[in-house]
Amino acid sequence: MNKQHPSKFKDYTQAYFSQGGPLDSATRSELILTYTPLIKYIAARLATRLPSHVALDDLISCGTIGLIDAVEKFNPAKNVQFKTYAEFRIKGAMLDELRSLDWVPRSVRRKVTDLEKTYSDLEKKLGRPATDEETAAALNLDLDAFYKLLDDTKSVSFMDIDLVRQVNPDQDDRSTIAETFAADGTDPFAALNIAEVRDVVAQAISELPEKEKLTVSLYYFEELTMKEIGEVLGYTESRISQMHSKAMLRLRSKMKTRLNA
Repeated sequence: MNKQHPSKFKDYTQAYFSQGGPLDSATRSELILTYTPLIKYIAARLATRLPSHVALDDLISCGTIGLIDAVEKFNPAKNVQFKTYAEFRIKGAMLDELRSLDWVPRSVRRKVTDLEKTYSDLEKKLGRPATDEETAAALNLDLDAFYKLLDDTKSVSFMDIDLVRQVNPDQDDRSTIAETFAADGTDPFAALNIAEVRDVVAQAISELPEKEKLTVSLYYFEELTMKEIGEVLGYTESRISQMHSKAMLRLRSKMKTRLNA
């Protein structure tokens, strides 16, 4: 499977859209074929955070629909690269499908809720993020059982930082964390004010333990894989996945506390 990083996909579409007007069927087919590797990259990356019963082929099928939608709706007058817009539509189609499936078992949701509350209670008590040992002790678990619990809940992301990045699909695909949270855009979170959401997320990320903060940055904003992050930080892929899970649980807890304040 082609897992080429999206930043390495060249934008071949300027000539296609420069003439204006609707694309003919041959051009649409050529665009879809050209960007199929991007669908596979996004699906494979998303699949690493999902349980095994979620089929990769299903994600790819949804992503294909998203790409077709992107080809039909892309507006070059907005001065956005087609690749950036296509990535937004592909990922959005996959996330919509996952939400419709309600793929997280209730037992996992309960574990996540318990973990979030434990992290929140310990941080209030200690005035700092709790260590693994402190969290395990609060849960009456040894470290091995605690790490297994993190593995069991790794498929649940806090609000998916990718959704915050998708608030404004017209951004440059190399935008920094600061630029991502500074951008204006439409509100995908119903009643929540997106400017408030960005501020809270940015603040919450800044308060993470250093290694977890770096893991979040490398994964969501540099778009490295868990394996690549492990090579950078000198940890196994499994341990990086656990760091990601801890970061997401802490962020979920912080988001709930601050947005409900």
